[in-house]
Amino acid sequence: MSYVDEVIERVERENPNEPEFHQAVREVLDSIRPVVDANEAAYRRDALLERLVNPERQIKFRVPWIDDKGDVQVNTGYRVQFNSAIGPYKGGLRLHPSVNIGIIKFLGFEQIFKNSLTGLPIGGGKGGSDFNPKGKSDREIMAFCQSFMSELCKYIGADTDVPAGDIGTGAREIGYMFGQYKKLRGLFEGVLTGKGLSYGGSLARTEATGYGLLYLTDEMLKKNGKDIKGKTVVVSGSGNVAIYAVEKAQQLGAKVVTVSDSNGWVYDPDGIDVAALKEIKEVKRQRLTEYKNYRPNSEYHEGKGVWNIKADIALPCATQNELNLDDAKALVANGVFAVAEGANMPTTLEATEYFQENGILFCPGKASNAGGVATSALEMSQNSERLSWQAEEVDRQLKNIMKGIHNQICDALETYGLPYNPVAGANLAGFKKVADAMLAQGIY
Repeated sequence: MSYVDEVIERVERENPNEPEFHQAVREVLDSIRPVVDANEAAYRRDALLERLVNPERQIKFRVPWIDDKGDVQVNTGYRVQFNSAIGPYKGGLRLHPSVNIGIIKFLGFEQIFKNSLTGLPIGGGKGGSDFNPKGKSDREIMAFCQSFMSELCKYIGADTDVPAGDIGTGAREIGYMFGQYKKLRGLFEGVLTGKGLSYGGSLARTEATGYGLLYLTDEMLKKNGKDIKGKTVVVSGSGNVAIYAVEKAQQLGAKVVTVSDSNGWVYDPDGIDVAALKEIKEVKRQRLTEYKNYRPNSEYHEGKGVWNIKADIALPCATQNELNLDDAKALVANGVFAVAEGANMPTTLEATEYFQENGILFCPGKASNAGGVATSALEMSQNSERLSWQAEEVDRQLKNIMKGIHNQICDALETYGLPYNPVAGANLAGFKKVADAMLAQGIY
């Protein structure tokens, strides 16, 4: 049995009932076999892969809070500090009922390589809670966030671990958490990113993940002699990533015809109205059923169906494993030639393999959605300098970072004599930098 297979088997044996984590480990380790085979003696001697797949630290804690009725509610909080080889832990805080340790570990593991690809000095981490902000009042959300940070503050810091937003954690939640951290630690420092502009946030951070997704998608298309202009795009999700992916795609000349939420999806043959989408989701915090009030020619459907629409490009921007094998078959049958992940691991392994077998250009989230964490790191730089950059400067750096990620992918593939495959290229490039840093720092 090869070293890679030994480690995969060990992960699955020692981490039962964590399918998302198993999937992430298998996807990465399978594609880095060339670099592992070339360095197997050194990696085995230092148990490099065993250390890579085991978090440096994982924290689980209770989060008690009082709701508007005066009743005490209890949720579970997590922070997985996975790898600090190239910098302080960096990764978002997810607030969603589906959150468990396996999901946080998969996200944290992916974050190692995503952060490595940015070229910035940030390690991999992730956290969150099974708390659901939907349907809660501002006071209830504040109560939860303050309780959550009362425990989390013991383990984070501007040079230790810098969390950010994620699903369910937007500017409101980050604000409440930052206020509590400042009160408890007596420090005004860049311990969180995604902050409001009035207290150390970065311009263009809100747009960064969605914009970055399109910058990398554009690079992938150009590399393969294609152009995004005039193409039809299907997008899933209607959160931060999806909204700004739609906006940037349309700025680049594409027509986006779908968005979705947890209840259903919208098809707008004339192209999604970004202003209406922002009004519904960012201002009113309503469901997509409201979209038809703004665009009478659109269609709203309950359930799932985005991937059945005829299109050229697909951008899954909702959540993990939302795009399965049947969806992949539908997309290929409907003429899609490129898929880029806006969410973290939204495509199942079977679907990914189907895309690759059918010649579809496919970019994994650790590369294509790295714009968010890249701009978070730029926010850290601004906080350290006590400066605030112009939006144009942030966007310029973001675009260069995404272009650099694609160049790293191509260079890694060329190094190992592999055909164009962004999944393999991203994993090889991200892993090699982290592995070299781990070896240089000894056994820790």
